[in-house]
Amino acid sequence: MAKFVTIGYGDRAGYDRVDPGVREAAHAHDARLRRSGADMGIAGRPVQVRNHGAAGVTTSDEPFMSSALPVAGFAIIEAATLAEAIHMVSQTPCAVAHGVVEVWPLQESP
Repeated sequence: MAKFVTIGYGDRAGYDRVDPGVREAAHAHDARLRRSGADMGIAGRPVQVRNHGAAGVTTSDEPFMSSALPVAGFAIIEAATLAEAIHMVSQTPCAVAHGVVEVWPLQESP
């Protein structure tokens, strides 16, 4: 099985626009993904870390990425194919609540 990193983007306004039954179904879907082994979490405040040339660590309390919607959460999932991974996240809260979910294949490092 391949591993995939997912990043969910969404805001409260989009979440609130979705029918409560659809939101409940999306949260139940997340619960099933967790029970099947997905490692999921809500995004906290990021810290940038740099150590250019191994000359010293500097940090900055802000995101490096920018997007129209805030990062809402992350997951690491296992699926046989990219298509299966897409199917797995297509019913999550960010996907159904006017947000977006990115699926990144996690490749082995050399």
